[in-house]
Amino acid sequence: MRLLLKIPLHSSLGPHPVRQICCSRALQSCSDVRVRFAPSPTGMLHLGGLRTALYNFLFAKAHNGSFVLRIEDTDRTRLVPGSEESLEEMLRWAGLQPDEGPTKGGKYGPYRQSERVHIYKEKTQELIERGAAYHCFCTPHRLELLRKEAARRKEVPRYDNRCRQLSQQECRRRLEDGVPHVVRFKLEDNAKPFTDLVFGVTRHDVASVEGDPVILKGDGFPTYHLANVVDDHLMEISHVLRGQEWLISTGKHLMLYQAFGWTPPQFAHLPLLVNKDGTKLSKRQGDIFANHFREKGYLPQAVLNFITFCGAGFHDNKKVKTLEDMVAEFSLARVVEHPARLDWDRLQEFQREHLARLFGTHSGQTQIVQNLRELLVQQYGERFSGFSVLPDEYILKVLEMRMVSAAVIFIDSLFPHQLLWTCLFIWKMKSFVVVDSDIFVFLFILGPLYIIE
Repeated sequence: MRLLLKIPLHSSLGPHPVRQICCSRALQSCSDVRVRFAPSPTGMLHLGGLRTALYNFLFAKAHNGSFVLRIEDTDRTRLVPGSEESLEEMLRWAGLQPDEGPTKGGKYGPYRQSERVHIYKEKTQELIERGAAYHCFCTPHRLELLRKEAARRKEVPRYDNRCRQLSQQECRRRLEDGVPHVVRFKLEDNAKPFTDLVFGVTRHDVASVEGDPVILKGDGFPTYHLANVVDDHLMEISHVLRGQEWLISTGKHLMLYQAFGWTPPQFAHLPLLVNKDGTKLSKRQGDIFANHFREKGYLPQAVLNFITFCGAGFHDNKKVKTLEDMVAEFSLARVVEHPARLDWDRLQEFQREHLARLFGTHSGQTQIVQNLRELLVQQYGERFSGFSVLPDEYILKVLEMRMVSAAVIFIDSLFPHQLLWTCLFIWKMKSFVVVDSDIFVFLFILGPLYIIE
């Protein structure tokens, strides 16, 4: 059993009072809050990653803290060109601008782990000198035999810690001979429980189910376990908000903090995002990536409401919120433990409501007109880019008619008929009336009417 101790967190009446007390006490001491979003540039940003970034952003801003972007690119075999730029672009689109990061910089940089390898090597040597880590010379062939033997016995594969027993002389000899090796961290028995700000008091006896983990690979790059602990400490991260899948690894991370003599940050593991029927989201679905929603014309506010509606964090989860509303209302104590089920029908509702809100303000109208003008240029060419050819007043009148006559969800649905945009152009307009925005446009004008074939 991996989770040996856990206080129940929720009852039918809501968050469990014991968990609320633990979380409230931990959050009362929040000062100099620094959180990080640390994705790997191995592909496009998916909804789970976007929600992790959002919750980190909300927590930081709610406590007047700093939101840090850190790129974890140490697994060189899985890097996808352009992924880092795409990740930063999607954060900008969502309004989640980092206070520090690879592009913006900051006093705790560099913010790409591949540029911090010398730091990890220094810290690894420090652990070796403290007796908390050791060189392992086991070959891939031997490790494969261990895996096959475990499978034959129907056991969970684990390293047998064989190289722990090597003498210093033998280890030195193999290093001098250039024998390929990695560095492993010594796990300790009787792991101590810790308080997770979402899952409550948890204890994972990692040494009983796992062998000593690799912290520095043969190529000289660190594994996640070492790099994230070192970086979180050196960057003075106060709270780690990350996905639930890392909950069972937190025990070994806390052992690393102890081995270094460092005070660990507070941890909050966010529940998984799943489909409405409880099945896992799959990359094969295609619609779990953030850029998919952008390309489809969804507003970022609608997508952010969608991914928070099912995961709590707010007193009232039903009402539509702006990003500013989310910052003002967010509470980590209200994030629930159970998986967050995505209700795709709600996404359409959020999109419709946010679009109507946007159209109801002058700044929103300006944004919609600009977006629509860009879409028209993409659809029909550069001749639509100028104000003199297609005035804002004309676009707004068409938009108003469409907003009233149809349940508009996407901005690009506001110009369904080519005739509306390609046949009628006004050079000087004083007043006009749109009778049917789908088929015909009757214009009362003072000035010449230009028809462009």
